Order: sequence, then structure tokens, then C-alpha cells
Amino acid sequence: MPDVLTPSPSSSPTPTEQTYAELQQAYRHFNQRLFADELPGCLITLQREKRTCGYFSAKRFASLDGQLTDEIALNPSFFAVVPLAETMQTLVHEMCHLWQHHFGKPGRGRYHNEEWADKMESVGLMPSSTGKPGGRRTGDHMADYAIEGGPFLAACQALLTHDFRLSWYDRFPAAEHVQAGIESMAMQLDAAVGGGSVPAQSLPVLTSLVSPALAPAPAGQAETARPNKSNRMKYACPCAKQVWGKPGLLLICGACNGAFFEVD
Repeated sequence: MPDVLTPSPSSSPTPTEQTYAELQQAYRHFNQRLFADELPGCLITLQREKRTCGYFSAKRFASLDGQLTDEIALNPSFFAVVPLAETMQTLVHEMCHLWQHHFGKPGRGRYHNEEWADKMESVGLMPSSTGKPGGRRTGDHMADYAIEGGPFLAACQALLTHDFRLSWYDRFPAAEHVQAGIESMAMQLDAAVGGGSVPAQSLPVLTSLVSPALAPAPAGQAETARPNKSNRMKYACPCAKQVWGKPGLLLICGACNGAFFEVD
């Protein structure tokens, strides 16, 4: 039987090691500063869900020894075109869902209820259906903005003053992601907490490399015909089951009890 090959040692971390180490650093920092270090570990993933900056999925992963862990997914398509503070807001938004799953009572499906909204405010993020002042505090589709002088901004500033950064960025953000960055409330924050600009504008190397256009399909990936989206929409649930239906449906999966969300 041939020997098992082991990777040769390297002084530099790989892009995978670097990216996930940075995200884990941010998770650990906000857990300590905003959640009294009471949140359990989770598996942070990168997922390109077109209409969302991130999501939380409870008990999504299992280990070979039978342990279960939650998932926090972040959409890397936004990283280059929204302020770094807003990416951190997304992480903390999902950490509030994780807190509620373990210590509170989550709403039905993807409904963001009053308990979640109160927790968001307590960590310094104002829930808003529009992502701006005046939006609803609860609902199915919720964004948020940082509360001036609140705990989140203080924790975010402490993180960024320790030379924290995200080292890798998606070069091909969609035009709608660029627009989301332009309209972000985080653009109004002081530069000390990552506001006022986005990485694609403020980092010289990214200015020339990031192109606000859809990335080409990976080599070997065939195009597939899709039903007419004017009257049909594809939905997926946390356990990866998919169904088609008219736009605007509210569906719950009978297998995982998770809410279906629209996908392209």
C-alpha cells in the first residue's frame, strides 16, 4: 500500500487558510466583546446567495464522531464593494440568530421576531427592513445598520485597530452588489470603523483588479435552460431540497423544518 502523501511545509498560509483564519478571528472577537463569549463554535462558510449578504442555518453540519454544529454563511460577492464594517455587521447579524437558536426562541421559518430584534439592539445593531432608519424592526427579510455610539461600533473599531483585514476578495461582484455598497449606511461611518469607502476603492491593488460585472462561468460548466421566471421561481431549503413555484411563496420544508428561500 503506497504511503499517504502529506503536504510540504510552507511559511505562507494558503488562501483558504488565510480567509477562514480571518473570519474565525472576527467571530471570536465579536463573541467575546458582544456575547460574553457564550456562543459555541460554528462552521463559517462562503456562499453566493444572490439576494442575501449571509444566513444562519442551525445544526447544518455533522462530524464523524457525531457532533453537530451550526453554519454561518457569508456572501463573498459583497466583500469588495461594501465597507468592511458592513461585512462585520452581517457576521454579527447572523451571530444574533445563532444566539437565539441556543438561548432564545427563534421565529417561524425565517421570521425575525422581537426577541431577535432586541438582541440586535443590545449589541449595537438596529434591525431595519430597509437597512436604514424608519424600517420595520421585525419581518421575514431584515437588514440592519450600526447604532452610533453602540457596542458594535466600539467592538468593530477595536478589531480594525489590531490590523484586522480580509485578504481575499471576489473580483467580479454583480452590479446590484456594487449598488448595495453605494447605498450602505456604513458608508457614512468614520474611516476608523471601516466606513467612508469600500475595499475596491480604497485599496490600490483592488481598484484595478475588481470589476463590477458578472464573472464568467467556470470552465466545463454547461449552461442549463431555466423556466420562465416571470411566473415561476426556484426555491431551496437549508437541507438543499428544491421546488418550483410562483414568486412570493412562503414554504416550510417537512424534512428540516427550515424555510425555503428564492434562488436563481
